[in-house]
Amino acid sequence: MREINFDGLVGPSHNYSGLSLGNIASATNAGAVSAPRKAALQGIGKMRRMLDLGLLQGLLLPHARPDADWLRKLGFSGDDAAVFRAACRQEPALLRNAFSASAMWTANAATVSPAPDTADGRCHFSVANLSTMLHRSIEHEQTLRQLRLAFADERFFAVHPALPAGLGDEGAANFMRLVGSHGERGLEVFVYGEFQGEKGAQPFPARQHRAASAAVARRHGLTEADLAIVRQSDAAIASGAFHNDVVAVANENVLFTHEQAFADREAVHRIIRERVPGAIIIEAPAARIGLDQAIRTYLFNSQLVTLPDGDMALILPGETREAPDVWSWLEEVRQADNPIRRLEVVDVRESMRNGGGPACLRLRAAVSEEARAAIDPRFMLDEQTCDRIEAVIEREWPERISPADLGEPDLWHRCHVARGALLSALGFAPGEL
Repeated sequence: MREINFDGLVGPSHNYSGLSLGNIASATNAGAVSAPRKAALQGIGKMRRMLDLGLLQGLLLPHARPDADWLRKLGFSGDDAAVFRAACRQEPALLRNAFSASAMWTANAATVSPAPDTADGRCHFSVANLSTMLHRSIEHEQTLRQLRLAFADERFFAVHPALPAGLGDEGAANFMRLVGSHGERGLEVFVYGEFQGEKGAQPFPARQHRAASAAVARRHGLTEADLAIVRQSDAAIASGAFHNDVVAVANENVLFTHEQAFADREAVHRIIRERVPGAIIIEAPAARIGLDQAIRTYLFNSQLVTLPDGDMALILPGETREAPDVWSWLEEVRQADNPIRRLEVVDVRESMRNGGGPACLRLRAAVSEEARAAIDPRFMLDEQTCDRIEAVIEREWPERISPADLGEPDLWHRCHVARGALLSALGFAPGEL
């Protein structure tokens, strides 16, 4: 089996509205002028680098934004332009939510259990409801359509709709899988947030509910021996680690983590070592890398991947190299006795400014060769497809969006045309997505 990373392409409506409470980067850059064209090209550049490394690379597509259908559910009526005009005049905050390009962070699209772990031997996807944040709660219907199209062959895949909104589920950003190699039965680790400190002391919401994690595990047919449901630390959430993948990432038998990622660090490490033979835990000491620095650089929101030669590489945001303390520790990790042999830096600064690093931008799925052949090829990338996508971005994506632009009909129209041009270039029929 091989792992495929499905990256979300940054959509033409990418803007800085600061909608995500608890996401420090998003809040810090709220109201700034965004660069959608540059952001999307940065994303494609990262995908090309993954291909260059010999890895399989897939794509998930921007959602329709601004979302007129969602605004109609809130009582606005008329054609799309009339809906947007009314929302802009009466409820500009709702229009900002309808404009969000946050679906680009596909680590939140779903939770994925590969076939070796599940009761029926199929790869299971559970679409995340993202119900904690209004702008993200819009996403699950369009995400479900994409995943059911990409993974339509029910011999190999089962794609589940989102859980009820009362159970906050943030997808694979709060999920890790540890295993000797991708094709073996693995330990699936679900991480939830639940503040247990002094009342009123938690400034940010804990987005992943324990009950949601347990429900996804049941849906996927996991046995108790093959899963662990563990709590994120209060300190991590309070520092701005709104998802576990901001403080920990796993790949095969390696856990790459911050010392303060989990509420009960010793118990988590013990479970992993007991259930995953040969598990390797690489931990950044809090005295060396503080939570604030880890979150500011998105050190642990890197992608940890296995290269064709068997070595592992960290796909890191450029911000890690710009922080001397972080980079010197990473060099020590690379030179130590562990599988991480390469540090690959990518530029995803536009995504970082809105609160998402390399790992936020991808949903990973380990599949057999037969299952891979059954994936809709329009969702798989090669160099020629990257060329076609880049040409559309250069031609159609807005160069800049300021907060005031969200109320402009020309921008509404341009975002719609740009997404349509992309879908057409990739072979999707009108109305298919």
